[in-house]
Amino acid sequence: MALAGLEAAGGDPRRLFVFNAGFLRQPRLRRILSLAGWQVTLGLPRAGQHIGVWGASPYAHRGEAMAARTGASLVRIEDAFLRSVLPGRAGGSLGRRGPVGLIIDPVGLYFDADRPSRIEQLVTSPEAVALAGQAQAAIRRLIDADLSKYNAHLPVPTPEPGYVMVIDQTRGDASLAGAGRAEFLQMLDAAREENPGLSVLLRMHPETARGLRPGHFTAEDLRPGEMLSDAPISPWRLLAGAARVYVMSSQLGYEAILAGHRPRVFGRPFYAGWGLSDDQQSLPRRGPAGIGQLFAASHMLAPVWYDPCLDRLTDLDGTMRQLEAEARAWREDHAGHTAYGMRLWKRGFISRFYGSGKGVRFTDTPSPAVTLAWANRASEAPLAAQVEDGFIRSRGLGAALVPPLSLVADDLGIYYDPRRDSRLERLIAQPLPAGGAERAQALIAALRAAGVTKYNLSGTLPDLPKGRRILVPGQVEDDASIRFGAGAERTNLQLLTRARQENPDAVIIYKPHPDVEAGLRPGAIPEGDLARLADVIARNVGADALMAVVDEVWTITSTLGFEALLRGLPVTTLGAPFYAGWGLSRDLGEVPIRRKARPGLDGLAYAALIAYPRYFDPVSGLPCPPETAVARLADPVFAGQSSPPIRLLAKAQGALSGHSWIWRR
Repeated sequence: MALAGLEAAGGDPRRLFVFNAGFLRQPRLRRILSLAGWQVTLGLPRAGQHIGVWGASPYAHRGEAMAARTGASLVRIEDAFLRSVLPGRAGGSLGRRGPVGLIIDPVGLYFDADRPSRIEQLVTSPEAVALAGQAQAAIRRLIDADLSKYNAHLPVPTPEPGYVMVIDQTRGDASLAGAGRAEFLQMLDAAREENPGLSVLLRMHPETARGLRPGHFTAEDLRPGEMLSDAPISPWRLLAGAARVYVMSSQLGYEAILAGHRPRVFGRPFYAGWGLSDDQQSLPRRGPAGIGQLFAASHMLAPVWYDPCLDRLTDLDGTMRQLEAEARAWREDHAGHTAYGMRLWKRGFISRFYGSGKGVRFTDTPSPAVTLAWANRASEAPLAAQVEDGFIRSRGLGAALVPPLSLVADDLGIYYDPRRDSRLERLIAQPLPAGGAERAQALIAALRAAGVTKYNLSGTLPDLPKGRRILVPGQVEDDASIRFGAGAERTNLQLLTRARQENPDAVIIYKPHPDVEAGLRPGAIPEGDLARLADVIARNVGADALMAVVDEVWTITSTLGFEALLRGLPVTTLGAPFYAGWGLSRDLGEVPIRRKARPGLDGLAYAALIAYPRYFDPVSGLPCPPETAVARLADPVFAGQSSPPIRLLAKAQGALSGHSWIWRR
């Protein structure tokens, strides 16, 4: 999808005179405007210059009066239709983050039907018509991602389907154009009269539900059998159960159209008048338009979207990925965590990773209150989700105390233990969401182009003999994936021996595990056996460089086998790694019979790299999508290192590698 709203970008920024301190107090607001080509400034503008006002806020009259006095042009700025996890008024760090997009409109206000606006002009533009097909796909992606303007949604129970949904708004909202409680009660009466026999559900605005701003309906307005909905439930789930939708001007009415409804509209919102709703009022300037055109205008062309991690403008897809990551983190962390089995050096990044709610409390005592447990201690806290590194981890080793960019928290099992079901297995077996295949393909391409693997180590590639080359990655022999998932071959020597026996004429390239090479973990093969079984010992060489010059990979359970699949290499497994048994690898070990799905490489990659892990950007301090993690690791400037005390500890552990009880606390 094309970037939107960049007309002012390029060349010198245009000055935007403001008369509202909110523009100066909100750094993200100023940053988005700056990236879009506007320089926020104070002073007295001249004719032909620009004054910025925030929508129809109580302070907008200052800028309007100054524009009338000086002949300067008004530029109205509003939040885009995807904003944040919590409302800005919610307070706290999440509420203060600011928007992920703005509508910068030099024409008018999209919610003021008395005058034209940029969105209104864009709906019937050739650009919107051309994007209508992409817009339909984006709508499906938006719904599957469960994204709305605010995104503090929880999996709470939904009412029985078949209700008439009547949507409340906050009092004094500018889009109401003066409509108040009397008009909302008239709408409620119409919903009852026009739908006899159906239950009515009054849906509160999120800010009203949080006690931040009053709405128009109260519990006293309910009749027997009617419902008041103020729970943090997804609007898409509510719309899926609605028989009809009644709305004044709320964005939720627009989302009803996107979800396939034809809402009854009593106000004059931007989405009325296009033949997609039953309108109480006429909007003579507007004519028929398709849903794709309307969405292209509102979400793809009019907004300026912002990536807060990489600090650059992005498109709708990029915004949805970022907001999805932030919403997931809040949903999983909002109640706070009690974490058990976390080594001392890990606690800092664990606090940051899972700190999108009430924070993380660490304990050395297992109990039913524990919600997170490092996977190797999970048996002591069986009710907790098991935490482990993800598959796009860092530039450097965990054993070297380099913090990860990704973690998994598995509420069923853990991906490397095939003895029981895991959340990853279920995700692999699920159908892909809308746009999932395309996203997985793009992520795989980015990984390959950037040469990103789990640890992203570098080194000099040795000279390799010609012939069919087989890469055999060594593993840490006391690793849990070997203890729980290995077959007959359980050591690196046995793996190398089997690979040589079954491929006597091949060029065998053995890559020792980096932790073993560093002397931090067990798994070394005697030099005599290495010389007898392997043609090349690839010491201190990055996995990506090796995979680029080999023809196949043999492994027990190494995640390098998964990385090889992503690069189109044939993979033979001797154990039962998470990627075995799905029809993508040649599996000589015993694989769980429950792995019957055939997800294809896209499905495997989506589950393992997108749906299963969470990612945290150490630069911005925000949850982020995997695409951001790949961008960080592909950036040669990004160090991804630990704090100075942890770096000193890492050096000390290298000197004391034979006394792991000290540094593995």
